[in-house]
Amino acid sequence: MRRSNFDDITAFLAVAHEGSFTRAAAKLGVSQSALSQTVRNLEARIGLRLLSRTTRKVASTEAGERLIGAIGPKLAEIEAELAALSALRNQPSGSVRISAGEHAAEAVLWPALQKLLPKYPDINVEIIVDNALTDIIAERLDAGVRLGEQVAKDMVAVRIGPDMRMAVVGSPSYFADRKPPLVPQDLTGHNCINLRLPTAGGLYAWELEKGERKLRVRVEGQLVVNAASLAVQAALAGAGLAFVPDDRVSHHVAEGRLVRVLVDWCPPFSGLHLYYPSRRQPTPAFSVLVEALRYRG
Repeated sequence: MRRSNFDDITAFLAVAHEGSFTRAAAKLGVSQSALSQTVRNLEARIGLRLLSRTTRKVASTEAGERLIGAIGPKLAEIEAELAALSALRNQPSGSVRISAGEHAAEAVLWPALQKLLPKYPDINVEIIVDNALTDIIAERLDAGVRLGEQVAKDMVAVRIGPDMRMAVVGSPSYFADRKPPLVPQDLTGHNCINLRLPTAGGLYAWELEKGERKLRVRVEGQLVVNAASLAVQAALAGAGLAFVPDDRVSHHVAEGRLVRVLVDWCPPFSGLHLYYPSRRQPTPAFSVLVEALRYRG
């Protein structure tokens, strides 16, 4: 069937529904004379009168009622399917690439993406786990994740997590024959698990703070790792003291597998932020991701 045939039937259904050529023409955005001619062409093609016209109203004939019953529901189904396809086309789509450290990727990004991705099948996300302070512009990434204090001033920063704290922890077996450190200076007598970070330019100095006193303590020990998750495993095994984000070990502390020390030297600090260039024009996919990550605590 030619497309014009569908247009003729749509025009007839509009007039029958409105009971008026004037109202139907206004609804369809055509002139009354053009609409009247379209319906006459349909009637001529079929060879039957579909509408009974009087000076006061327009009513469907028996043939018109039959056409309405047979064709009307099918056209309504077609329009509904077209509307559904249009809505699907308007779903956010595209790819987003984000650089984040191991802890941020595991603790914040993945939990949010686990809920987001099934809702938006046309959005693709790539997480580049990198503990260095990656230049997202040079690497052509869409965004990065850093602590609030590390985000450059010319970037847009969106908070995606609560304030954080570090924790100095050791296992009960480690403390079985050692006294827990009471002040940072006591760490010199302990076997500490060092963390090698690219951002530190070598071994990470433990950053401890109490009131106005801020210390960067260089610790020593038998083990050096470059991932906080491995430092936690080593501490659980009794290999020494680890200095890691509190939320990585809070459940171990609560269940007695690890013991926190120097608690008063580990105050809260600004948590994780998603950042991206201020001149960036966010795509719909990127905007959806930002809102999914935004911290609302």
